[in-house]
Amino acid sequence: MKLAEALAEGSDCQRRIEELKKRMVRSARVQEGEQPAEDSAELLGEVERTFTRLQELVSSINRTNAITAFNGESTISDGIAHRDITAKRRDFLSAIAESASTRQDRYSKSEVKFVPTLSIADLQRKVDQSAKEFRELDTRLQELNWSTELV
Repeated sequence: MKLAEALAEGSDCQRRIEELKKRMVRSARVQEGEQPAEDSAELLGEVERTFTRLQELVSSINRTNAITAFNGESTISDGIAHRDITAKRRDFLSAIAESASTRQDRYSKSEVKFVPTLSIADLQRKVDQSAKEFRELDTRLQELNWSTELV
């Protein structure tokens, strides 16, 4: 199984668990004398099997990410951390650039005038660079996900 397939199956397991939770909540309590729409014990068994499979997948994915080279100096786990921090940096800088560039209309000279304290152009360049770096990292990770066998 390829790493990407395991990731997709793990995502399916998480969706399935949420779906089963909703079904169990609907069947967990009924009016006295009524029958639940579904057998709660059967649903609970299915949930346990799904959690067991998810744990197997997550463990295998983590082992694979920890030992598979991302570039000459780091692993896939390091690449994921780098990508995630790059995304957070991009979002942070983008929010600051947006805040600094917000226009405020003044209707008279007596109203308070606000001016940016940072160079919006510099911030935007950093946002663009972070976005590019994120795309490149994500593309490399996706490539590895489809070419790496799950441990």
